[in-house]
Amino acid sequence: MSASIPVEDIKLASRHLRGTLVESLADQATGAIAESDQVLIKFHGSYQQDHRDLREERRQQKLEPAYSFMIRTRTPGGVVSPEQWLKLDAIATGFANGTLRITTRQAFQFHGVIKRELKATMQAINAALIDTLAACGDVNRNVMVGANPLQSDVHAAVHADAAALSEHLLPNTRAYYEIWLDEEKVAGSEDEPIYGERYLPRKFKTAFAIPPINDVDVFAHDLGYIAVIEDGDLVGYNVTVGGGMGATHGDPETYPLLAQVLGFVRCDQVLAVGEAVVTAQRDFGNREVRKRARLKYTIDDRGLDWFRDEVERRAGFRLEPARPFGFEHNGDRYGWVDGEDGRAHLTLQVPAGRIADTAEASFLLGLREIARVHRGEFRLTPNQNVVIAGVPAGERRRIEALVVKHGLDGYRHGSALRRLALACVALPTCGLAMAEAERYLPDFVGRVEALLERHGLLDAPILLRLSGCPNGCSRPYFGEIALVGKAPGRYNLMLGADHRGQRLNTLFRENIDEAEILAELDPLFAGYAAEREPDEGFGDYLIRSGRVSANPRQIASVLVAA
Repeated sequence: MSASIPVEDIKLASRHLRGTLVESLADQATGAIAESDQVLIKFHGSYQQDHRDLREERRQQKLEPAYSFMIRTRTPGGVVSPEQWLKLDAIATGFANGTLRITTRQAFQFHGVIKRELKATMQAINAALIDTLAACGDVNRNVMVGANPLQSDVHAAVHADAAALSEHLLPNTRAYYEIWLDEEKVAGSEDEPIYGERYLPRKFKTAFAIPPINDVDVFAHDLGYIAVIEDGDLVGYNVTVGGGMGATHGDPETYPLLAQVLGFVRCDQVLAVGEAVVTAQRDFGNREVRKRARLKYTIDDRGLDWFRDEVERRAGFRLEPARPFGFEHNGDRYGWVDGEDGRAHLTLQVPAGRIADTAEASFLLGLREIARVHRGEFRLTPNQNVVIAGVPAGERRRIEALVVKHGLDGYRHGSALRRLALACVALPTCGLAMAEAERYLPDFVGRVEALLERHGLLDAPILLRLSGCPNGCSRPYFGEIALVGKAPGRYNLMLGADHRGQRLNTLFRENIDEAEILAELDPLFAGYAAEREPDEGFGDYLIRSGRVSANPRQIASVLVAA
């Protein structure tokens, strides 16, 4: 966010997201772009960053920071073809830092793109028939869809609804195509009937869940659609509103919240309700205090009943009562599963979502070779993993051989904790990071595994999430154990979420280092090993035993509906 010019003023004066981006890109005197353009480029799918490990060294050398750009794709449901995968691989190695990263929103991120190559990178992404428009910024971002396609026909129908909503909620401006793709400016209206001149007060996130798997963590989103399946057919969705992860340390006016169930809609009402929710937030969201600008605060301040009335008025119809639904877990199921259409799907674990070649596994090379022979598609999961989807029976052996050859079968050997762990990027590139996350994850998992092994719990499926700051990109507040960065080497220890994504964790210890974290976890693991009930999750045990108090912002309607 701009330090001197209010974001709302920047958006209003931007000429529909153009700003001075063309001039900033042409300025060869700096690797950065203008301050106001740093706000606007987010709407185009990119963030300006710098290498924080090098800041002090460059300062001493009287050099500007090592600026580069992160670019994020808009890939609804995280579905790409093998041909697209190969093109994205080439972009990562040709323009970025040689790695692809899978985000917790089923998108790809490229890191380390320098300014003079930013436009060429954008053009290459679009040449792969993928764009980055609205992947960031104060608009509806990449729409998520449950990734495990056990019910092939239902999954296809849900994905189609999600893709349609993603397109419906795109900004109307042609700025993206003019700036990055060299399209000529054409006459015609650029009015934003959904977003208006100032767009939304803050970012907006949408997800589609397919029970019994809640891999999208649907209750973490501003807007959610929970598929209702009757007699094997998709009949509609339970709509949820008002979820969100972000918070600010030390500010009690900010907090994570679970979404609440608003009601049921038919499939042909998805777009109308989505637009009604977005425009209600556009008109009533807080534009004065940016930290309280998310939909969760609008609903928390005004009430769910008021919001439902507003949505129904805008949509032109009443929502039906929510229908029964239930979730079993919010993780990925690794290995091979068979779909209803006779094709198989293989879910691979990608540690922290980083597709790179290491001494342990050649993810970049291995997935490249798989993409060259695969006849189906790839699906990114909300848990930073990848599904090699739609494998014909006759091709399964060849795909499996490539997986083994490149060491991509690590999910078969690691602990349950390691398989479930998530981490955001954090240092060295994220400007918001207060502590390590992705780079720290392997070491921290190893130390926790040692504790678990001591107590006979190495196979316990405990959900661990690391975040470098309280903004929550790795959805840490849904972790049975979560570390939320407070300062270098220091974290808030959060405990007590469930394994279905229906209960937030709560603050257990504040601003502690690794030794203190492990010392706190050790007796809790001992108690869990001795006192747990059959099939009881670690978070559930902590709440039942009274060792952790339930988060007071847990939404009862979620549990009742489930």
